[in-house]
Amino acid sequence: MKIVSIVGARPQFIKLAPLSVELRKLGIEEIILHTGQHYDDNMNEIFFKELEIPEPNYNLGVGSGSHGEQTGRMLIEIEKILIKEKPDLVIVYGDTNSTLAGALAAKKLHMFLAHVEAGLRSFNKKMPEEINRIVADHLSDILFCPTETAVENLRKEGILKGVYLVGDIMFDALEHFVKISQRKSRILEILNLKPKDYYLLTIHRAENTDNIERLKSILSALGESRKNIIFPIHPRTKNRIKELGLENYLSSNIKTIEPVGYLDMLELERNAYAILTDSGGVQKEAFWLKVPCITLRDETEWIETVRYGWNTLVGADKNKILEALDNIKKGEDINFEKNYAAPKICEILLREFKTGGK
Repeated sequence: MKIVSIVGARPQFIKLAPLSVELRKLGIEEIILHTGQHYDDNMNEIFFKELEIPEPNYNLGVGSGSHGEQTGRMLIEIEKILIKEKPDLVIVYGDTNSTLAGALAAKKLHMFLAHVEAGLRSFNKKMPEEINRIVADHLSDILFCPTETAVENLRKEGILKGVYLVGDIMFDALEHFVKISQRKSRILEILNLKPKDYYLLTIHRAENTDNIERLKSILSALGESRKNIIFPIHPRTKNRIKELGLENYLSSNIKTIEPVGYLDMLELERNAYAILTDSGGVQKEAFWLKVPCITLRDETEWIETVRYGWNTLVGADKNKILEALDNIKKGEDINFEKNYAAPKICEILLREFKTGGK
């Protein structure tokens, strides 16, 4: 059995890691195709090294560009590789342009397609991620859902066949690597930070970085708060702040640093007093690490994080951000089941393949 795994951004590298280990344990041939959607070394190569993922068999080096340009270039190159490799199965992960291009290329070639992290919905089609995940789900033959809510979302869209509730594969990764990060990471020492004495910030979604009013409102609120904020700044966000002339909104209490690897990020998350983010993955990690999270979006796919009190949605509203910062509260004390997704996914893939699901 030959599988092509298509990834392109750091959250996908994290999802790939535990599944890749399980596939190789079973002797399944895996070809890793990296689109190069994330091309900064701190967001790319360091992740493969830290996550113990084999070097990609292919790196398309697509880089940045408009959604149409980026997706189109990926689609052209992925198709060539799939024709060459002739896999039994193609796996796409999450909701990026790499996910969309991989799904389209596979199904245009009539290949069996699986989507890891299927069924998520923000119900906001202005988000490119929402379009990507909807298309990938409707094209996929096997859909691996992280939550019961995701299964229900698919049911409402008429997708019933090939749907499996397997749990969240990012939990597999966190459970394994957080122990390693505690041993290996020196990021708190390097930044001269004390545990629970700082807030952690990440901003990268287009709805915030491409909207000057939203970005200005967020940065203004954070500056006014005077909280000690650590900001590993995404290259695209850094460029947008410069292009929009918002450098002056990065107040002295906001310490910007270069993007960090996964192990350092886990340590920064684990030891933060609270986290502010527009990232889905960081929302989940905060939830599992039991660190209060303030989400800089108007909605979230991960409604469980809000339901259990660990996540507060504030959008880009300055007053809501300041209020949330002044009223940090912990949510319910949840004991997370050690119920790993990667072994379940492999078991299902083998069963589907053997029973002629293809």
